[in-house]
Amino acid sequence: MIYLDNCATTKPRKEVIDIMVKALSEDFGNPSSLHSLGFEVEKKIEEARKSIAKLINASVNEIYFTSGGTEDNNISLHGLIKKNKRNGKKIITTKIEHASIIDQLKSYKEEGYEIVEVPVDRYGNIDLDYLLNEVDDNTIVLSLFHVNNELGTINDIKNIIKKVKEINNKILIHVDGVQAFGKIPVDVKSLGCDTYSISGHKVYGPKGIGALYVKNNLKIDALVIGGGQESGLRSGTENVPGILGLGKAVELTTEFFNDEYEHAVRIRKYLIEKIQETFNDFEFNHPVNSSPYIVSVSFKDVRAEVLLHYLEQEEIYISTASACTSNGTHKSHVLEAIGLSEDLSEGTIRICISKDINEKEIDIFIDALNRYVNEIREIMKR
Repeated sequence: MIYLDNCATTKPRKEVIDIMVKALSEDFGNPSSLHSLGFEVEKKIEEARKSIAKLINASVNEIYFTSGGTEDNNISLHGLIKKNKRNGKKIITTKIEHASIIDQLKSYKEEGYEIVEVPVDRYGNIDLDYLLNEVDDNTIVLSLFHVNNELGTINDIKNIIKKVKEINNKILIHVDGVQAFGKIPVDVKSLGCDTYSISGHKVYGPKGIGALYVKNNLKIDALVIGGGQESGLRSGTENVPGILGLGKAVELTTEFFNDEYEHAVRIRKYLIEKIQETFNDFEFNHPVNSSPYIVSVSFKDVRAEVLLHYLEQEEIYISTASACTSNGTHKSHVLEAIGLSEDLSEGTIRICISKDINEKEIDIFIDALNRYVNEIREIMKR
């Protein structure tokens, strides 16, 4: 199997699986219980919290466990908007945010809020002048991706926040960091954001677990109430196996970060060169400043969904777009926003690298990709 759909999810590390099995079989106490079994589990949860805080340069009390990135984005948007609603009714985001941002803001538009979606260029870079021109005294929240999940575009979050705060320092800022956390260096103190989303299954951890950074002394309302867990921000009995699995994944990500980052840079460079050598009538969609883990490429006169199913017959797995909505088969709002033609949009695939992919597997993938691209093009000529 050659797995190149690591933006959708990653294969958990063995150490992560082992600690989750142990949590289910031995560390099964409720961390809210007063007895020693519960107390020992609570201590392990706090160790996991420390691991996350260390990787993003946060304080331990700024990390809250959740079910993942979608919940993080929902908690953040609802919380920040409600917190700042007395200062205005304008919310700014971009045209290529994750569905959990865009769909959530649609509901606020129906409530009378002004939602501004900043346009992007051909490679997903935001129009900074447009954004800054929209910032005014009525603006209460800005929500931005750190790394775009389809293109790999990296926002210069630190610079954007600095310029925005110079215009209106009362704006609260959320950053969707799901595709950035554990993949590129993240320092939330340096970035200057108020909230930051983290997902476990993008960093070789389990699904159904995430963490939310909330800046110290910022109090936002909870979505889930009752029980008071996670300092009242996210009530409900803690997902202990998930939390401990995420903690172990983050611990290992921290230990091997530099090596795995350099590996991704090398493999991505090799992949891009092989595509350039092998194919014609295609376009890359990622900018120069982009994640080393993501390659977006569009083939003319090809149907990406057909290509995906051809490849999976050889146990090679890619995706056509984000896997977060409608199984990735919907028309991508990201590709539409960057102005990609219909022909190229229909032939767009996303290739996402992991620590486990090597050059030999890339060669096998390129060989199969070449055969099937040519076959589909021949069929479409008929």
